[in-house]
Amino acid sequence: MAFLSKSWRTLVALLLLFITWETMVRLLEIPQWLLPSPLKIFQEAALNWSDFSVHLLSTLRLSLSGFAIGTAIGLLTAIILFLVPFLKDSLYPLLILSQNIPTIVLAPLLVIWFGFGALPKLIVITLVCFFPVTVASLDGFKQTPAELRHYLSMAGANKNQLFWKLEFPSALPAIFSGLKISATYSVMGAVISEWLGAKEGIGVYMTLASSSFRTDRVFVAIFAIMILSLLFFACIMIIERFVVRWKTKGGDSR
Repeated sequence: MAFLSKSWRTLVALLLLFITWETMVRLLEIPQWLLPSPLKIFQEAALNWSDFSVHLLSTLRLSLSGFAIGTAIGLLTAIILFLVPFLKDSLYPLLILSQNIPTIVLAPLLVIWFGFGALPKLIVITLVCFFPVTVASLDGFKQTPAELRHYLSMAGANKNQLFWKLEFPSALPAIFSGLKISATYSVMGAVISEWLGAKEGIGVYMTLASSSFRTDRVFVAIFAIMILSLLFFACIMIIERFVVRWKTKGGDSR
């Protein structure tokens, strides 16, 4: 893949960043509690891996569950709104307004309504994930080539056949764009949801590390969130290249 062939540039940039970071911390003698060096962060990650891995797996499970639910709801919502235009006119503005409610403000209300179990956490991740999928899918459905739609209509295809044989396949690139955004958001949503009173997870680990001024552990959590987000994004990209083969064969150079 062209994406993998270009990844070495990113690795070189990251290596230069870490070298510069390590050098500046040493030269300026910055206290480790204020800004730990990359070497210190990696050492802490290795030494504390057995404890941190429990939190990492908890966040991973929560992220995948919320992403799956959010994706399903987002795609189903987009299909319904597209096939029933009057519902779209009525509900689409409400979907946009729902994204203006800060998650950090909504989270305490979810705890009050649903307790400290898994349900409020899954709701937070679902709210974060479903909107990009819904918007991207709707845009993809609308971008179906008019000449192809007209051709199938002339061939006698009904509305249901038009959607599943033309409009939905044509929207797959846009749907996967929404999935890639939601995949990265799911990790952030999981971490935020873990601040609602979870017993384990990267969000819990980060909170405990911050309250005890273990800045190195805070950076371990931050790096883990970034890596998980990149892995989710890469997985969706790989799946896209297998599913949307006609696009990649058509000259997609990503």
